Amino acid sequence: MIANYILPVLAAVGSVAAQSSTCSPSGGTTTINSQADATGLANCKTLKGSVLIGANAGPVIDISGPSQVTGDITVENNGVITTLQSTNLGAVGGAFTLRNLTILTTFQFTSLQSVKTIDWQSLPALGSLTITAPGVTQATDVKISDTFLSTLDGIDLTSVRSMNINNNRRLTKFSTQLGNLSDILNIQANGRQLEVTMPNLIWIANMTIANVTSFSVPSLAVVNGSARFDFNYFTSFSAPNLTSARSGDISFVGNANLANITMPQLTSIGGGLLIANNTGLGELNGFQKLSEIGGAVKLRGNFTVVEFPSVDDVKGAFDISSTANIQDECDKFKSLAPTNQGGNGMIQGLYTCTSNNEDANNDTNSTSTGGGSSSSGGSSSSSGDDKNAASSLTISNALLGVAALAGFASLL
Repeated sequence: MIANYILPVLAAVGSVAAQSSTCSPSGGTTTINSQADATGLANCKTLKGSVLIGANAGPVIDISGPSQVTGDITVENNGVITTLQSTNLGAVGGAFTLRNLTILTTFQFTSLQSVKTIDWQSLPALGSLTITAPGVTQATDVKISDTFLSTLDGIDLTSVRSMNINNNRRLTKFSTQLGNLSDILNIQANGRQLEVTMPNLIWIANMTIANVTSFSVPSLAVVNGSARFDFNYFTSFSAPNLTSARSGDISFVGNANLANITMPQLTSIGGGLLIANNTGLGELNGFQKLSEIGGAVKLRGNFTVVEFPSVDDVKGAFDISSTANIQDECDKFKSLAPTNQGGNGMIQGLYTCTSNNEDANNDTNSTSTGGGSSSSGGSSSSSGDDKNAASSLTISNALLGVAALAGFASLL
C-alpha cells in the first residue's frame, strides 16, 4: 500500500526536476542586470536561448548553473563589470561576445570547451583568461582584438574557419594545436615580441601575418589561397613542408630584419610571388623546387643572389630590381624570357631585370620614374614607402596587379 503512494510522488518529483533542468526563456533571451538575476539560472542545466548581460550589471556576475547555453552570451558597453565567471558552463551554441568592457579584469570559465563564435573586443583591463585544460577546443570563428592579454592560454583549437588576432599590445606568445583553417588567419599589430607557434597546422586557406617576431609552421603543407608576410620582425622564415599555394599569392613586404626565406618543397604558386623591401635579404635562394607560378613575379631589394633553378612556367611578368649589381642574375633569367625578348618563352609575360637601382626598395607601387641599369631597357621606382601593417595588403595587391598587367601587355 505504501508503495502505491510513494512511487507516484517520486515520479512527480522526478518530473519537476527534469523540467527545471531545461529553461526556455520567454522571447528567447534571458536578461541579467544583477547577480540575483544570474542566480536565478542556477537550476538550469541547459538554457535554450541567449543570455544578455546588461550595461549596468556587476561588478561580479557569476552565471554558474547552466552547462550549456544554446544561443548567444552577450556583454557590451559595460563600465561596471570586473568579473565574469562560471564554474560549469561548457558550451555556447552561438556567439560569446564581449565588447567595450573597460574594467573587466577577470574571465574565469573553468569548464568552457565549445563556442561557435568568440568575439572579444576592446577589453583594455583583461590581462589573462582562466579556462581550465583542455580549454576551448571547438570554435568556428575567433576574433580577439584590443585587449590587455599577454597570452591566449585556454584557447587551443584544432580546427577553425577564421581567426583574427589583432591589436593586443601585450600579447607576446601564442601557441596552438590548430591543424586546419578553412577561411583566413589574420595576426597583426599585437605585441612587438609576439612569437606564434602552430606545430600541427597542415592546411590553411589564407593568412596575413604582420608585426610578429617569429612564426613557426613546421607542418604546413598547403596554402589554398594566399600567404602574406608584411612588416614582421623575424630574421628568417621557413616552411619546410609547404608544397603549394594553390590559387593565391605568396608575398613578403617590408620585413626589415628578414635575412632568409626557405621553402624547399614548394613547387607551385597559383597566383604571384612578391618579395619587396626586405632590406636585410641579400640572397634569395630558398625556392629550389619552385617550377610553376600562375601569376607575376616581382622582386625588389638588396639582392646579390637570386636563384630559381627549377622555374619553367611563369604565366605573368618576371620583374627583378636590386640596389646591387645583379647583371649575372639578369643574364641567367633572360634565357627564360618570352621569345620576342630572345628567350625560350618559359616566362610568358614581360621580363625585366634591373641592377644598381638605388630606389629598388622604394618601388612599392605603379609609379615609375626611371633609374638604375636594366637588361630590358629601364627600371622603376616610386614615391611610396608606407611602412605600416594596415597598408601592407594594399601594397602587395598593387604590386602583383601591376606586374600582372605588364605581363598581359607583353602578349598583345
